[in-house]
Amino acid sequence: MRRILLALTIASVFCNCGETPKPKTTAPDTSLSELLEQYYRERLELFPLDATLQGQEGLNGKLQIDVSDGFRSRLREFYTKTEKALGQYDPTQLDENDRMSLEILKWECDMGLKGLEFPDNYMSINQFWSLPLTLGQYGSGSGPQPFKTVQDYDNWLQRIAIFPAWCDSAIVYTRRGMEQGYVLPKSLIVKIIPQFRDLVTKDPTKSLYYGPIQQMPADFSAADKTRLTEAYTQMITVQLVPSFQKLADFFEQEYLPKGRASSGISEVPGGRERYNYLIKYWTTTDLSADEIFDLGQREVARIRGEMEQVKSEVGFKGDLRAFFDYVRSDKKFMPFKKPDEVIAWYASMEPRMKPQLEKMFDLVPKSTFEVRRTEAFREASASAEYTQGTPDGSRPGIFYVPVPDATQYNVVGGESLFLHEAIPGHHYQISLQQENTALPAFRRFLWYGAYGEGWALYTESLGKELGMYTDPYQYFGMLSSEMHRAIRLVVDVGMHAKGWTREQAIEFSKENEAEPEESIVAEIERYMAIPGQALSYKVGQLKILELRKRAQEKLGPKFDIRAFHNQVLDAGCLPLKVLEEKIDRWIKMQQEK
Repeated sequence: MRRILLALTIASVFCNCGETPKPKTTAPDTSLSELLEQYYRERLELFPLDATLQGQEGLNGKLQIDVSDGFRSRLREFYTKTEKALGQYDPTQLDENDRMSLEILKWECDMGLKGLEFPDNYMSINQFWSLPLTLGQYGSGSGPQPFKTVQDYDNWLQRIAIFPAWCDSAIVYTRRGMEQGYVLPKSLIVKIIPQFRDLVTKDPTKSLYYGPIQQMPADFSAADKTRLTEAYTQMITVQLVPSFQKLADFFEQEYLPKGRASSGISEVPGGRERYNYLIKYWTTTDLSADEIFDLGQREVARIRGEMEQVKSEVGFKGDLRAFFDYVRSDKKFMPFKKPDEVIAWYASMEPRMKPQLEKMFDLVPKSTFEVRRTEAFREASASAEYTQGTPDGSRPGIFYVPVPDATQYNVVGGESLFLHEAIPGHHYQISLQQENTALPAFRRFLWYGAYGEGWALYTESLGKELGMYTDPYQYFGMLSSEMHRAIRLVVDVGMHAKGWTREQAIEFSKENEAEPEESIVAEIERYMAIPGQALSYKVGQLKILELRKRAQEKLGPKFDIRAFHNQVLDAGCLPLKVLEEKIDRWIKMQQEK
């Protein structure tokens, strides 16, 4: 989930427009590769949790108080300095890869600076994304934070020592937001409070953050084991529990009474302009809110037509909403008794697809892959998700599946979910990007929702080609997944730009998809918490499908699906306009052969 690129900006680099003479440039102070590396390293200092996620050593004990005005000032200086340095380079003198790197980094800086114009540190905590939730994944002992050496354990103690100050700062800036009208909807605030209450425990050994002690390597000395056990007990008792207690009390006693009744970000000061920015940020396009809303309505209508066909194919009597209820509730779609059976079912999918995968992909990652059950502390409210591994393979890519109750786990849509979150979706794309040493480091770990989520949703459409969806209900599951993303275009814009209420968005979803009501409510509240993010999936998928169709039509018998997939994947995450220009250049080269 990162930055984006405007068509106008790209045109200024890739076109030599008109007869205006080029300005004279002086030789750059450093090579472009040196500047890109410097940017990457300095950015990790600003975002040390990213460094840990990427397997970069040296910053595992750091934590920035990123809600403070001081941090935001440093970030502004960082982007401004980098943007100025980029002006030294003449794009016409660079090869294609460097030219893309130059323009992507210009966009990173431009969007970073524009993003700082809105005080999002006034609403730094929501029920879906916030540092307190993220730290739970890092500190549990099973996430990206390493706990292999004594130094690893000490690093976490150093990192968490900063957390109480972060919490105090978050409260200060949230209060400032309350004074100026930057507050969350009440319906979201009530979901935050129990998240913090659940982390308040009288027995430190029952805390999520005691996990590393329970998994301590056997080769640690007795003295280190004793010292670390005492230190982690103290950390939980003195630093974490009081911080979570303070946050829970603040949100319940002070913040909740000030919460707003409206659903969309347009109801806070500058919110309408902020949403327009977020559309660009998440979709990497110039699409307007109205264009996205209309696109979503067209896609909902198209997918409903396909759903009706499947309903007729299986002989169901009744309307589509009744069919949704049937698929959602009939026990034949819930065949499991134990969580391990769910995990094993997903793990069986890769070998089943392997023969067809080899026909469609010859660029595959070296990184290993696992299916795991989501950790208990977040399982009740978590969605299935992919967590990237490290480039060196020391941590595998992980497909997390929440299974709160195996007997209620519905298999409809499971195949498309695996394609999206695992193979050939996120695991292929993210692993190949990280492993590609031909890319500068900042691009190996870059994320654009429209590309990354667009790719993952595109891979769901490959199911039949990969030997999946032989059961019509699994194909219906794929349609349901696509419908889910199409609905997002309508309800996200509806709430944030057209005045829709939370209840209107929920009802629109219930009318058009088979998800259970509690899941629909959680999803709508997710869109309320992170405006615009939900737009990226469908916009990206439709662009990749459009590019594939264009390549097939123009190349005819010369079209090779493996070569097309290579072209989409081999340069890492790209803004959609850059991806389109890359594919168009490839098509032209193939035509000339």
